[in-house]
Amino acid sequence: MDFLDSAEQVLVTDGGLATELEARGHDLSDALWSARLLADAPEEIVAAHRAFFRAGAVIATTATYQASFEGFAARGLDRKQTLRLLRRGVEAAETARAEVSGDGRRRWVAASVGPYGAFLADGSEYRGRYGLNVRELRDWHRPRLEALAESGADLLALETVPDLDEGRALVELVATTGFPAWLSYTVEHGRTRAGQPMSEAFAVAAGVPEILAVGVNCCHPEEVPAAVEAARAATGKPVIAYPNSGEGWDPTRQDWIGPDSYSAERARRWVAEGARVVGGCCRVGPTEIAELAGVVREA
Repeated sequence: MDFLDSAEQVLVTDGGLATELEARGHDLSDALWSARLLADAPEEIVAAHRAFFRAGAVIATTATYQASFEGFAARGLDRKQTLRLLRRGVEAAETARAEVSGDGRRRWVAASVGPYGAFLADGSEYRGRYGLNVRELRDWHRPRLEALAESGADLLALETVPDLDEGRALVELVATTGFPAWLSYTVEHGRTRAGQPMSEAFAVAAGVPEILAVGVNCCHPEEVPAAVEAARAATGKPVIAYPNSGEGWDPTRQDWIGPDSYSAERARRWVAEGARVVGGCCRVGPTEIAELAGVVREA
């Protein structure tokens, strides 16, 4: 696969898929979040992907972040039906890619593998330390990860990982599949959300060829420069950075609070410092991604 095949290449990934779906009028307040629309309105997911591609993104992350066998089972879906919905998440991104393919640009579909905390739907992905050991986390992630690795996606996005133990579990799983992936932590105050040093968290991916890039997402933009440096030093791999808008999620209020501090000019610094994949996460929409794509073209 020619993902990041050039030392000078900088790729733009998309923004917050749920943010765009909410802007299109969808209530995503239930436990399945955007994954609910895989069953209820897959055409809307296609439209959201298409908006980010047209804004200049060349990577789409699928609507499978909060999708899991356990989560769909709670809605009465069996294993076969869940597999179909996981595949539908990839197909939605593939459909959007095909619709914008006339310009000849290379684009990728990254199947989103969210953390265990996303399944809990209680804000645990911003804390980590679930009370599960590495083996238990590996066993929980295995069915979905293997299903997504067989879904036709180009690579896996192991994203919003709050805890070194979960990062290790995911890396070990990917190494057994031989399928390419990136590993992205959510961080705060220069450490993982569980409080571990970023250098130790990134180091679990060092020497693992299946992990093509490491970095951070779903964090404050101010966290990115230190994370880029730590990721490069710990692994020597290309670095990915796609933070939130700067607003913070309040799990009690189930709402975003604080000022928006995301800007394309910040991303110019990330690229200068070595980030090879840049984009946005929650509260970052197609408008911001279009501005970011312009900065990347200039760089």
